[in-house]
Amino acid sequence: MGRFRVGVDNYGLYPMGLSPLDTLQWAKNHGAEGVQFSGLEPGFQKVEEKSYLRELAACARDNGLYLEWGGGQHIPRDTGNWARKELLASNRRVAEQASTIGTRIVRSCSGGLMRWRPDSPMTETLLQETAQALMLQKQMLLDHNVVLAIETHFEFTSFELVRLFELCQAHPGEWLGICLDTMNLLTMLEDPMCATRRLLPWVVCTHVKDGGISLTSEGLTSFPVPMGRGVIDFRAILGLLKSMSVDIPLSIEDHGGSFLLPIFDPVFLGKFPDLTAEELSRLIRLSQSTADRSSSGCRATDRAHWPEVCEQRLADDIVALKEIAAEVI
Repeated sequence: MGRFRVGVDNYGLYPMGLSPLDTLQWAKNHGAEGVQFSGLEPGFQKVEEKSYLRELAACARDNGLYLEWGGGQHIPRDTGNWARKELLASNRRVAEQASTIGTRIVRSCSGGLMRWRPDSPMTETLLQETAQALMLQKQMLLDHNVVLAIETHFEFTSFELVRLFELCQAHPGEWLGICLDTMNLLTMLEDPMCATRRLLPWVVCTHVKDGGISLTSEGLTSFPVPMGRGVIDFRAILGLLKSMSVDIPLSIEDHGGSFLLPIFDPVFLGKFPDLTAEELSRLIRLSQSTADRSSSGCRATDRAHWPEVCEQRLADDIVALKEIAAEVI
């Protein structure tokens, strides 16, 4: 594997109201080497036009930027009200878009803090339904030569994602993969290094995001922080990614906000049956490291303040991650 290419996910730049072409120009101007478009503003309709997508691909190619796409979903339910929904048509649309711009990567995220809500279906039910829905899409994804990259978001843990791939009888490098979000792993009560090891063969793209995790009387709270200021062991994680036979770009995703993990609630904790005492103890140790680093920037940014800081934060993240990546041999 060659050197890491460091790019950005466009989510953190949403407040700037950039078009996809403007986003590519922003990336180029700030030293990024690619863009993952994990989503687009609802009002931006030009991506439905193949001519615009070809223009986007040409711009990326002319500027030496990689492209990764988004908009995929994998849970066949509306996570707002749990009504069933059909995914094949919408995923075919984004697969066609990805094929047009010349990328194999389509990030998939169905959203929803499911374990946090008492009305959520059982995780095993959602796993079975997701596997059934994905199997119906296998040939479509193969026909378009794309990989549906399921993000390590707030739906399934790394253990459950591996089981999902087994249910789908999938193999690494084919039609299903992982978008590795390093900070979200904390929110799912997983040590980022341990979870990366479990998912490594499946990783096809990334959301590289630093973070912290604090311990209070209410439980643990996870949150993103500026790159290099948090407790994610990027040198170790990038070392694992470096061992893979394919190049995995590092797409920075950053944003404000925090997530309460009420681990003192036995009902909540019981929704993570694969969590071991060893891994929970690792998270507790990371909370101590977070406290030790709080004075140097390891603290949450309010979501309301993100628009004020997003551009400078992403620009600084690019510089910091390049420095970290250069140290990984």
